[in-house]
Amino acid sequence: MRISKVLTFAFGAALLLCSSAIAGGTNNKTSLQLDDKIVVDGKSVETGKYTAEWTGTGPTVQVTLFQGKQTVATFPAHLTEQANANTQAAYSTTTAPDGSKALTAIYPGGKRLVLQIEQNQASQPASAQSAN
Repeated sequence: MRISKVLTFAFGAALLLCSSAIAGGTNNKTSLQLDDKIVVDGKSVETGKYTAEWTGTGPTVQVTLFQGKQTVATFPAHLTEQANANTQAAYSTTTAPDGSKALTAIYPGGKRLVLQIEQNQASQPASAQSAN
C-alpha cells in the first residue's frame, strides 16, 4: 500500500513537471518598462510598465500591448531569432522629425527573439534619420 502511494505521488510529480515545461515553451509574452513616451500604431503610449504578448506561428505575428489588463495597442510585427538570448526585456525607437518616438522593436528578456514592428511608409525617413 505504501509503495503504491509513493509511485502515485512520483507519477503525479513527473506529470506536473512535464506539463510545466511544455507550458513554459509557449510563453509568448514579456514585461516591458517604457521609459519614453512613444507612438505605437498611431497611438501615443505614456511611460510605465506594460506587457507585450504576441500570437501567430510564422514570422509575422500580432502583438498586443497591455497596461495591467487594459489593451493599449495591437499591431503586426516580424518575429526573428537571434544567436543569443536577450539579457533583459528592452525596446528600440526611432525619432520622427516632430520629435516623437515610434516603437521599432521589442526584445523579450531571456529569449532569443526580436519583435520588429512593421513601419508604414510615413515613418521610413524617420528611421533613416535616427541612424546618426
